[in-house]
Amino acid sequence: MIPLSLYIHIPWCIRKCPYCDFNSHKIVGPLPEGLYIDALINDLKQDVSCLGKRVINSIFIGGGTPSLISAKGYARLFDEIQNSLDFVSNIEITLEANPGTTEHGLFRDYLSVGINRLSLGIQSFNSSHLKKLGRIHGSAEASQAIISARKAGFDNINIDIMHGLPDQTKEEAISDLEMALSFQPEHLSWYQLTIEPNTVFYKINPRLPEDEITISIEQAGFEILANARYSRYEISAFCKNDKYSRHNLNYWLFGDYLGIGAGAHGKLSFPDLQKIYRTRKYRQPKDYLNNTKALAEKTFLSKEDLIFEFMLNVTRLDQGIPRSLFTSRTLLPYNEITDLLDKSAKKGLIKLSENGWQVTDLGRKFTNNLQEIFLIDKA
Repeated sequence: MIPLSLYIHIPWCIRKCPYCDFNSHKIVGPLPEGLYIDALINDLKQDVSCLGKRVINSIFIGGGTPSLISAKGYARLFDEIQNSLDFVSNIEITLEANPGTTEHGLFRDYLSVGINRLSLGIQSFNSSHLKKLGRIHGSAEASQAIISARKAGFDNINIDIMHGLPDQTKEEAISDLEMALSFQPEHLSWYQLTIEPNTVFYKINPRLPEDEITISIEQAGFEILANARYSRYEISAFCKNDKYSRHNLNYWLFGDYLGIGAGAHGKLSFPDLQKIYRTRKYRQPKDYLNNTKALAEKTFLSKEDLIFEFMLNVTRLDQGIPRSLFTSRTLLPYNEITDLLDKSAKKGLIKLSENGWQVTDLGRKFTNNLQEIFLIDKA
């Protein structure tokens, strides 16, 4: 059985950050928490009706700013989820939280309702850079959020840190990384800022560090992380003691997931029918709340879609990929990609083995080039 996760999207923020291209919306007026929880429950029931008997392995609550919703609201939602779906006994339930929207007591409340992993959107410990990023917290609030989460009892914490920020020096980037490591998080997401279309940064085009500086930052950072005994298991994900993100790993291994909430995406496989679908819910919170049917779009994935999307995900991972994973997750025969794998191996981007393949150091450096090999024109 293909593993199944649940993604829950909370679309509101206190303020939209200038680099953010996620489906997030500035709060105008009171937050309609009760109505939104009702809509999520209705959304879930509609999805579950076509599932059959499936077990949820992980839940991830993202946004937006999920910490704007109360623990009481999540408790009601979790009760309804458990009425509809079974959980594995050691289910991972992650909440994204932003400094400035949380406090010690609130963390404790979240823990008490079953949330057992926090992902803290710190981004930087430099108040000047945080201001440029449009964050509502400063350096002190960033540190305090981590301390408060620990005091509340969380023993599985991810810290998000970006580098390559506008006007950021190498020394400042490394200082942010070292500061994050000083809190000994179980997991670290350390990634370069990218300027995406439909963002404020895309319009104003801020001055970013030169490529050679960015490369130098990454080389120094990878060495620091390795010396601190953090394992890099994905392009920008690092963990200690196997505390990887089970939810994100399911994405990267092309598992199934339900997506509920405004703009949420899902992927569901039906092996008996030899079909895999993607789903998308209404994007605008107003439309999502006003429609009794949450589903805006359901798309059947073609053979070409499946091959590219599978490789788009698994090539981000450091681990070897067995042949059986491709066949079980795409419902396609392995010979659909053997020629493309051979082409990738000849370029030195992957290393083939009897049972599968693994991305090489060169392939890790040129991930986009590797992924493009599997982008097939549809007939």
